[in-house]
Amino acid sequence: MTGTERHGGAHEAAQVEQMTVRVGRRDFDAVAVGDALPPRTVSVGRADLVRYAGVSGDLNPLHWDDAIAARLGLDSVVAHGMFTMGVGAGYVCDWVGDPGAMLDVSVRFTSPVLVPPFPARAQVELTGKVKSADPAARTVVIALQAKSGGKKVFGRATATVQLA
Repeated sequence: MTGTERHGGAHEAAQVEQMTVRVGRRDFDAVAVGDALPPRTVSVGRADLVRYAGVSGDLNPLHWDDAIAARLGLDSVVAHGMFTMGVGAGYVCDWVGDPGAMLDVSVRFTSPVLVPPFPARAQVELTGKVKSADPAARTVVIALQAKSGGKKVFGRATATVQLA
């Protein structure tokens, strides 16, 4: 049995193979204002919401009970806002190459991520662009965008990161 089989099977292995791993932080001198981060689509399922609820302590039934979501006029349960923000922050950290490089992240939410019943999954499409750079501090501000179901999830989202 391989390590992948012990820790989640072929599905997890497929997700891991799609990730790009950087060694060390991205170099400031190799980045310019206007550079685009490579787009990424993150798949979100009900099990992800359950795990996040358990870790965060946010057990609001809006995130797991379809009847509650329907009473609020929604087609499905919604992903936690902080979960979605974390997905966006992780996207930037992967691009930088070091989660310790994150100095600040700010997100304004415009639409929820609706997560359909198992086995279906929601798709969150992430993009980013270098908005500004500070050569003295060797930091950049990334403007983030997230969409799901054709709707913008983030209205105004930025992340400030320290580069090498």
